[in-house]
Amino acid sequence: MRGAVAAGHALTAEAGARVLEAGGNAVDACVAAACVSWVCESPLTGPGGGGFMLVHHGSDGTSRLYDFFVTVPRAPEGTSELLRLEIDFDGDTQQVFHTGAAAVAVPGTALGLEEAHRRFGSLPWAELVAPAARLARDGVELTPPQGYLHRILDGLLRHSPEGDAMYRGAEGPLRAGERFVLPDFAATLERIAEEGAAALYRGDLARRIVDHVQAGGGALSLDDLAGYRVVRRRPLAVEYRGHEFRSNPPPSSGGVLIALGLQALGGAEPDAEAIVAAMEAQEAVRGESFLRGLQRGGAAKRLLSGTTHISVVDAQGDAASLSASLGSGSGVVVPGTGIHLNNMLGEADLAGHARPGARLTSMMAPSLVLRDGRPRLVVGSAGSARLRGAILQVVANVLGRAMGVEAAVDAPRVHAEAGVVYCEDAAVADRLESAGRDVVRFRRQNLYFGGVSAVEVLGGGRLAAAGDPRRGGAGVVVA
Repeated sequence: MRGAVAAGHALTAEAGARVLEAGGNAVDACVAAACVSWVCESPLTGPGGGGFMLVHHGSDGTSRLYDFFVTVPRAPEGTSELLRLEIDFDGDTQQVFHTGAAAVAVPGTALGLEEAHRRFGSLPWAELVAPAARLARDGVELTPPQGYLHRILDGLLRHSPEGDAMYRGAEGPLRAGERFVLPDFAATLERIAEEGAAALYRGDLARRIVDHVQAGGGALSLDDLAGYRVVRRRPLAVEYRGHEFRSNPPPSSGGVLIALGLQALGGAEPDAEAIVAAMEAQEAVRGESFLRGLQRGGAAKRLLSGTTHISVVDAQGDAASLSASLGSGSGVVVPGTGIHLNNMLGEADLAGHARPGARLTSMMAPSLVLRDGRPRLVVGSAGSARLRGAILQVVANVLGRAMGVEAAVDAPRVHAEAGVVYCEDAAVADRLESAGRDVVRFRRQNLYFGGVSAVEVLGGGRLAAAGDPRRGGAGVVVA
């Protein structure tokens, strides 16, 4: 097989698969898929955000984490207040978000993809970006999961005139079946294809980004953009059931917490009760000492929402695991460019933790599982604080319950936080309530529980791939 890719949207996965078919490697496929995700998953990801890519070399068994997450502007705080908005997940639970120009941090996604491609890519950069530009110009029809996402995030996406112009449908929020066309963003992508990611960080496009943010009361500056750097890190590693789990290391928190959860599970049967106990072990360490440990070097606490994930394995046994985010769909769009900026500074608990110039920590955890030094599972997820539990459960399902990757991703999930357990499975909810736990029930699968994208390496070189049905994900195996 030539490889496999899993992502949060069928078009994203298909873009990566076409690159694998053309002889590209895992990083090539990941870059092309990521650029297409900026179009078809626009509320979640884009060049105005940040992320991480974990790259594994099958030839020597080494892995490196490319950290291109956002940093805090170095200038004094912006002059505007944060906008407070509440999002309702189908009446089951609510979450408060903060946005506006004052919430915009220094983005790193485009530079991070370019850096990984410069080091490992085999196909020309322009060829990998071009399909996304064509898709933005031609438009994409919204799927039902994307229509749902636009509906629940509508207050965030369209609070500004530019956001309203970009995300307005025929009757308010864009709906499933409507065509989403981004001509301004197509022109921006064409420039990125021709000039590289530097087009966003220097010159007239960078000035347009900064001018728009500062006009809205934000603090982003040209010096912030010009001074941004991608950081390479050694991934965190922990043993679980005879396999090695590798993930995003400190200063980010997601990989650390998943590793703690896997250690708490140990060799126990990973049923719902054991998973909840592991999640409670994760919660127990998330005090001030944990945060201080992550903050060494100036990191700050951050819980993400609008994330997407791409997992790739190629024919050589190389792997790429990419998580990227805009925050929660800020609705801050640079006029005439189609660039949707992040709102990473919008968390209330960020105050007092972040320093000017600091790189924020993140829950995002692009991960892989190795057996005898070779990829067994490439995995990651969207979903704010829920993504660590989503990854934990999928890894436990595959390794501890011998599920195939599709069944592992599809299986009902739980999430334990602040003394409450959120459940997709009514029978599990009944058992937990009988044991005296407070439970919130969901009537069906919900994107609240994350959006996992995973590729599984089976015996005999066979591959399987799964995107999360909760977010309209897809997996493609290239024969």
